[in-house]
Amino acid sequence: MSDTARNNTVVTAISRISDRPAGKEACLVVIYGLDLGKKYNVDQPSIVIGRSSRVDIQIDQESVSRTHCKLLNTGKSIMLRDLGSTNGTYVNDELVDEYVLRDGDLIKVGRCIFKFLSGDNIENAYHEEIYRLTTIDGLTQVYNKRYFMETLEREMGRAQRYRRDLSLILFDIDHFKTINDSFGHLAGDHVLRQLASVIRLRIRREDVLSRYGGEEFAIILPEIDRYNALQMAEKIRGLVEMATFRFEDADIPVTISIGVSSLQPEVTGPEEFIKLADGHMYEAKEQGRNRVAG
Repeated sequence: MSDTARNNTVVTAISRISDRPAGKEACLVVIYGLDLGKKYNVDQPSIVIGRSSRVDIQIDQESVSRTHCKLLNTGKSIMLRDLGSTNGTYVNDELVDEYVLRDGDLIKVGRCIFKFLSGDNIENAYHEEIYRLTTIDGLTQVYNKRYFMETLEREMGRAQRYRRDLSLILFDIDHFKTINDSFGHLAGDHVLRQLASVIRLRIRREDVLSRYGGEEFAIILPEIDRYNALQMAEKIRGLVEMATFRFEDADIPVTISIGVSSLQPEVTGPEEFIKLADGHMYEAKEQGRNRVAG
């Protein structure tokens, strides 16, 4: 299956994120893509998004149609309308034809994700979103590498100071390149996003799930020893193996290989701690993938 395969269109009328209707002021903010953080005011009756140089918002990607979708501003509401695009327009991971936008909606066009902001003070909302982007990965909506590194250093200091347990899980998706090659990069993005969602719901509030890079993720486990970290890792591995990853009309088999390390007195810094977990992750891969090592 390629990026271009698409069947049924879902017409959605309300957002799952918020029931607050759009105010007079509204904007789109790029939260995932090349122009990260860029703001587009929605202050015209019609705004077209697409690959063409003649549209109002250009996204120069092969997965984006020349005229992909359109925003229609009536003054009372803002409608998003797909323009018969090849790969479809998504709002909050739902394929849509027409959709009345609500504050906080996530719009995916090709591999670019916009966040729709509306209300009485969108400048304030915009600056809050920009600050959020310093810690959150726009695609998966889990913490980014920068936040992960800062948190790991802080948790290591706390664990060493008070002689408490600390463990680290590092994992990535098995044969992720094959997923992209077989199903397309849009499907690959969907898998990353769903994977993060599956795991985020099953970890403790104090655990820190981050996208470490590409298809690689990390989880910081405060006050968890090696034995319990291995148990947690095995639980996560099983959850992913049993989860259904579906993009449009294709079921995509997904497994992960996991490395686990626990903080020891001789570990002096975050890079060394990560290196230990990374080494165990590659052990899991060498042993046949879809397994835990540590």
